Amino acid sequence: MAMSAGDFGKAQINVTPMIDVLLVLIIMFLVITPLAPRGLRTSIPQPSTAATEMAPDADLVLSVHEDGSVSLNQEAVDRSDLETRLKQIFKTNTNRPVFIRGEGQVDFKQVAEVIDLAKGVGIERIGLMPGEKRP
Repeated sequence: MAMSAGDFGKAQINVTPMIDVLLVLIIMFLVITPLAPRGLRTSIPQPSTAATEMAPDADLVLSVHEDGSVSLNQEAVDRSDLETRLKQIFKTNTNRPVFIRGEGQVDFKQVAEVIDLAKGVGIERIGLMPGEKRP
């Protein structure tokens, strides 16, 4: 197909600059995105075996109540005695998990204090449980 010098009616779009801009944008996004994923260190539940399976009553649940009191498996414990109780329980087996539950409209600061206390005793496995909502 030949073009004559006087044929100005057909204009063609040059797509080369648009492709160049697109390639530059792709390279910029590849450089900006992080290579290694970042996040919280979590443990995935593993299937239990008969040798490592704990008794159902072996779970420890620390409940933090609205008034600031703490109970250990439904038994009220004074905050000053909580550290010594946890040390006695975890004297032999430090691999047991502890679940912490905030009851009602408890402030997270109180829950964080109990978590810090448990970490200070040397407890590695701490889980958070949802509390019961009260009307």
